[in-house]
Amino acid sequence: MTTDFDLTGQLVWPGAMLLNDYLSKNVKMLQGCTVIELGSGVGITGILCSRFCHKVVMTDHNEEVLKILKKNIELHSCPENVSSISHELVAEKLEWGNTGQINEILRKHPGGFDFILGADIFIRFQQSSIPMLFDSVRQLLRAREGRKCKFILAYVSRAKTMDSMIIIEASKLRMKMKEVTGTRCIVGNLEGVVFEVTLE
Repeated sequence: MTTDFDLTGQLVWPGAMLLNDYLSKNVKMLQGCTVIELGSGVGITGILCSRFCHKVVMTDHNEEVLKILKKNIELHSCPENVSSISHELVAEKLEWGNTGQINEILRKHPGGFDFILGADIFIRFQQSSIPMLFDSVRQLLRAREGRKCKFILAYVSRAKTMDSMIIIEASKLRMKMKEVTGTRCIVGNLEGVVFEVTLE
């Protein structure tokens, strides 16, 4: 929490380790899928997913972080890394709640995504950003035109007020939050859990 705001997207947070562990144990669900990650930071989760997914779109709002993301994509896509050649891995700017940016992403990637991913994304912003995040998630969930899409959220608890706010906001927007069995654990010295979020 004491990290400078401008550096938050340049660190690997505990939630990313939690999400990556979960995805690594469930790679079958990613096979051939399309994924968008919110608040990608340095891109460790998106790059992991690109080994299995057909398409991965990593997003962040910070221009400096986007430069790092693009550099990491370039490094990952080098000819020596044969596993990445057939998979699409891109970075896009996305400020939560910005419908224009969401529409532009969906224009470039029509049909929406099978999974929306988020890891420790609440740490970087104040409580006022939670409605904007869930608004963005709802727009992306709806873009599947009847086909199921899930928001997989790796959440690390740091404040009880934040814990209740995400549940309240999801409920307000008619989203169902389901804790994934067996994912609750201690990450570092904090409690973490993975949720699956879907439209009701």
